Amino acid sequence: MNILRSVPIALLLLTSCSSKENHYDASGTFEAEEVIVSSETSGRILQFLAEEGETLDAGDTVVYIDTTALYLQARQLSSSRNALQEKTAEEGPLLRMLQQQKELNKTQVQAAERERDRVAKLVREDAATQKQLQDMETQVAMAHQQLILSERQLEQQRSALQTQNRSILSESTPLQLKEEQVSEQLRRATVRNPVQGTVLTVYARAGEVTAPGKALYKIADLRDMILRAYVSGDQLPALRIGQKLTVLVDRNKDEYVSLPATLSWISDKAEFTPKTIQTKDERTQLVYAVKIRVKNNGIIKIGMYGEVRFPAKP
Repeated sequence: MNILRSVPIALLLLTSCSSKENHYDASGTFEAEEVIVSSETSGRILQFLAEEGETLDAGDTVVYIDTTALYLQARQLSSSRNALQEKTAEEGPLLRMLQQQKELNKTQVQAAERERDRVAKLVREDAATQKQLQDMETQVAMAHQQLILSERQLEQQRSALQTQNRSILSESTPLQLKEEQVSEQLRRATVRNPVQGTVLTVYARAGEVTAPGKALYKIADLRDMILRAYVSGDQLPALRIGQKLTVLVDRNKDEYVSLPATLSWISDKAEFTPKTIQTKDERTQLVYAVKIRVKNNGIIKIGMYGEVRFPAKP
């Protein structure tokens, strides 16, 4: 899909040819907002699916980088995490035995309490002695002590088991983080185009080894160009951000093409006139840089000279 869209009728009407005898107020060169796409991981480039001059959409897959080493690392980390799970202890025979002992002691407490209540009733009926009742109270107390002891042993064993498991599983968190990091690197091994535009320069090819930060290609949206020009301090008060201007581009040796444009940026610092730029007043030494945004109808190229005409002063 070509990014140079059809020119609106209004633009066609404004894009008229005129003689170069028409004056201009400033000149500069056209540039585009370029994006250099770099690799985010290391590896050999398996496929490079873009050529210079090719138009790409945002999200298009451009580069595939070999991920064999990362894939093996991810499998190793996954196996290590699974091995940790296998090391954790479950409720073994000792815990089950202590649980059974607790239930037995609870049953003994209940039985001793029933027997004590029976003896107490007999004492009230003068069918048993106070000594027998005291003996039953002692048995109930001893049964309660056995129950408390078994409960403590069970809780201590469970706590020791949980501490052991936590110690083992604490090693799982760093492994999980590493696994997520490797997964992210695997995702970044597929390079997707960030913006719609035209590929200007290709810096790598399939078969080469790339590394994080290494440039792969440069792309720019040529539908929207920027004329960087310089104006004198006398011209500056008449300019404002968002102002509509007219840009002149060479059609041939003797004619201009006029294009509507918008002033998008004005520098807040003066600088000496660049050697390659001429202002209307050649005696001017200090100038201000401005950026003028122009919709490209297909004739504007990066580095091409353009001239800008400011609105007539009231």
